[in-house]
Order: sequence, then structure tokens, then C-alpha cells
Amino acid sequence: MNAEDLDAWFNAKSTAEVNEGQLTFLGTAPDKPVHHHQNRIRITEDSLASGWTELEQCHDNLDAVPRAQITFRAGYIRNLRLLESRAIGKAWVEGASVQLREVGTGARLCLAAQTRALNDSGSGYFTLNNGPYMRKFLDGYYPMQVSLKLEYPAGLLQIIDISPPEQTGFRVRQKAGMVNIDTLFEGELRTQVQFERLR
Repeated sequence: MNAEDLDAWFNAKSTAEVNEGQLTFLGTAPDKPVHHHQNRIRITEDSLASGWTELEQCHDNLDAVPRAQITFRAGYIRNLRLLESRAIGKAWVEGASVQLREVGTGARLCLAAQTRALNDSGSGYFTLNNGPYMRKFLDGYYPMQVSLKLEYPAGLLQIIDISPPEQTGFRVRQKAGMVNIDTLFEGELRTQVQFERLR
């Protein structure tokens, strides 16, 4: 890329419109496939005492880059292991992260772990916090799809609030013992599900 090409790239309209971190839900998917982050979280009766939940996570349409990483908060993740890897030269667990090398087009990665995400708020209330979810490159944030499937013991807990609230680009479906969230956004997304203990 010569100096003229570089100048044109920096001044391009698409560069000027790059999201700088504010959360924006998208009603329409971009033309190109976006990184799809899928979480399945299972809360058990033991989770109510320990805070530890079961996590299965997959990533589809990862960006084709020489190096990438998926990071977790140290001390809040254990038994992290890889389940599946496709179109990735090398993937391995390193501390509270998964390191990736030579990520190709159409790459997929799946992992499993236990995550300490359920907080006892006291007086029979619990909060499940997730995120931040983001697709960040250099100083910009790009479109990302997140699907969250949450399973919980319906005889022990009921959902009393989900944040952010349902809106265009953030769809919520519920039934006893399960909630599904599907969202398309730019920026940084944090979700929170609040529960009340029934017995």
C-alpha cells in the first residue's frame, strides 16, 4: 500500500463511521457474515451455593487473522478446554484464555468450561452477568452476533429481569427453565439476568 492508498483508506467514509465502543443494536445484518458467538450456560442447584455455572461456547465466522485470542476473567473460569477447531492453524488454552494462530476464512472454535458468573445478591435474589461481548480491531468495534441459551432449575428460580430490555436487534424468548437471547450489535455488550429463588 503506497502513501496515497493509505491516505485514501484513513479518510474513507467507512473508516470515519467505525464504532468507538458505544453499544448500538442493529436491526439488519451486514452483507458479509459476522462473528457469531454462541453461549450455552447451565445453572444447577449447586450453582446457587458456589456461583459456578457450566459453559459451552462456540465462535463461527471468526475474523481471518494471523493471531487472535478469546479471553476470560482470571479467577472466574476453570476447567477450560477446547472441543472443536476448524480452519485454525493452532489453538490452545493458556491460563484464562484461548490463543489462536493462523485463523482462516470460515473458522470455527468451540470450548467448554465452568464460569463463576452467578452472584448471590442476598435475600433470595441472584444475578447472572455476562460479557463484555465485543468484536474489536485496533480502535474500532465491528458488528457481532451473540446467541445466549440459558438453562436454569425452574423449580428453584424464576427470572424477574433481563437487561438490556428486548428491542430491535436484541430478541428475548422465555419459557420456564430457559431463556434464549439473540442479538446483533456493535460496541460492548454486557447482559444481566436477575432471578428470584422460589424455595
